[in-house]
Amino acid sequence: MFLAGVFEIQVLDSFENPTYADGQAAALYGQHPPLVNASRPPGEWQSYDIVFIAPRFAPDGTLSAPATVTVFHNGLLVHHARPFWGPTAHKKILPYAPSTARGPLRLQDHGNPVRFRNIWLRELK
Repeated sequence: MFLAGVFEIQVLDSFENPTYADGQAAALYGQHPPLVNASRPPGEWQSYDIVFIAPRFAPDGTLSAPATVTVFHNGLLVHHARPFWGPTAHKKILPYAPSTARGPLRLQDHGNPVRFRNIWLRELK
């Protein structure tokens, strides 16, 4: 899942599936592994509850607060108010820019069977 189009929370079959820590399910991709692997077996529904706070910028365009996220994966807290180092990417850290303050929710897969359901998106004021 890409929050604001550029901050990725990994969706991956991580049940008894070794992978690099910051690439497993519920990782802040390429930045922080989850506190625990909460993955259920393949064929069972996985759930994510995510509270995302977009980065904030000063009028001159400098970063005043990074993006943060709290993630529950299958009901277990795996990230709490964790800041992103910048937009996520494979083996690199991208810089923050004012354009990262707002963007779409994007869903992806890696060519494996995947389905999404019950997606709720709510802006918090």
